[in-house]
Amino acid sequence: MSQGQEPPKKRFPLTLDLVTGTADRKRSSAAPRLNSLQTATRNAAKHAPESKVVASPTASARPLNTPAVTKLAPTVIQPRSTNSPLVSDAVRKAMIQRLAQQGIKDAKVLAAMEAVPRHMFIEPGLASQAYIDASLPIGYHQTISQPYIVARMIEVLRDGIEGKMSRVLEIGTGCGYQAAVLAQVAEQVYSIERIRPLHEQARNNLRSLLIPNLRLHYGDGMLGLPQVGSFDGIILAAAGMEVPQALLDQMAIGGRLAAPVGTKNQELRLIRRVRRNEWTTETLERCHFVPLRPGTFG
Repeated sequence: MSQGQEPPKKRFPLTLDLVTGTADRKRSSAAPRLNSLQTATRNAAKHAPESKVVASPTASARPLNTPAVTKLAPTVIQPRSTNSPLVSDAVRKAMIQRLAQQGIKDAKVLAAMEAVPRHMFIEPGLASQAYIDASLPIGYHQTISQPYIVARMIEVLRDGIEGKMSRVLEIGTGCGYQAAVLAQVAEQVYSIERIRPLHEQARNNLRSLLIPNLRLHYGDGMLGLPQVGSFDGIILAAAGMEVPQALLDQMAIGGRLAAPVGTKNQELRLIRRVRRNEWTTETLERCHFVPLRPGTFG
């Protein structure tokens, strides 16, 4: 794993290119180890207000499963202001120290996790829990993944890479947090969300951060983005019984895919594409994610 150290980008904004254009229309013998599970926090859910979503801009009708690129408006919104010590830089640094203690070694991943303000991706009422190691509800029966699992999945994608990954695909944008972290360690990031209100929510969460190398799509994540080309990294934020073949086919030779697999008992797996028609699979550890579903909603 890369041990190189670059000064973390601790301040936003970065610089955001507007996204334009129209989109066209899955184990090793090693036993999995049990680490902290990604769960929707029991104590947070009961306090969670309904997620505020922004109405979708008017758009012409499109086929159900056709991904559509989001065009971000040029208006820059102000980040959610918070003076709470529970979302301070010190609390964020404490999260990074905890991740290192949990086994995350990649310095670039740790720097990326420190650079992205997680509290900006959740409801203000949950801001005090933004940097604890737990998933939190974001509406529509979805969650923002716990910091450990975000860092872990990105680290296994990056294993052996000194610089930035070239092109990465994320399946399940959710509130946009993991996409923002990925954008710190990859040259280009494409993220697909099947729930339109969450797609819009992520768009608005990310707009104020001005990230230039991130493109959001509304569509069926199980189909991937074949029109974009092959990806050297693919990450799934939802669990299916198997990884869709369409996503395996969109891996570059030598590319890596990190995905949870299973229903009740899930495992985090790392898949490598070694030849055109050959993939290897390694089971990493147990995990828990929301289910991977086809089609679009909203």
